[in-house]
Amino acid sequence: MARYTADIRWALAEGEDFAAGRYSRGHTIRFDGEIEVPGSASPHVVGKWAVEAAVDPEEMLVAALSSCHMLSVLHVARLAGFVARAYRDHAEGTMEEIAPGRQAVTRVVLRPRIDWSGEIPDAETLAELHHKAHDTCFIANSVRTEVTIA
Repeated sequence: MARYTADIRWALAEGEDFAAGRYSRGHTIRFDGEIEVPGSASPHVVGKWAVEAAVDPEEMLVAALSSCHMLSVLHVARLAGFVARAYRDHAEGTMEEIAPGRQAVTRVVLRPRIDWSGEIPDAETLAELHHKAHDTCFIANSVRTEVTIA
């Protein structure tokens, strides 16, 4: 069993009004290895109280799915005898209402582009690699969000 941690820190700033909802949603997220990332609620959710230059939870979910898929594709491609030289993705998540007053990231579309060295997998083989990668991706296995490849 593996364990993963994240430390979250937030504090009310001088002059902010917590009871009225007039406070910054900006915070810090620290991961093992001591990397610290500025975090915030999404501007789509809290408007001016968000920190636009920070990463929000919805973006982190999309990035986690994309990153996990990439790592899984690289692994299954290597096992299949292919050599990847570069990988790019422009992933996009969609937030929707799933019940009155409840929202969720219901769909994430991954748009991976892979540069190969040597033999290049045909379309059918590439689709199979993506399917195997999706099945082995720990994050995809952990969410109900629909994940598709475009």
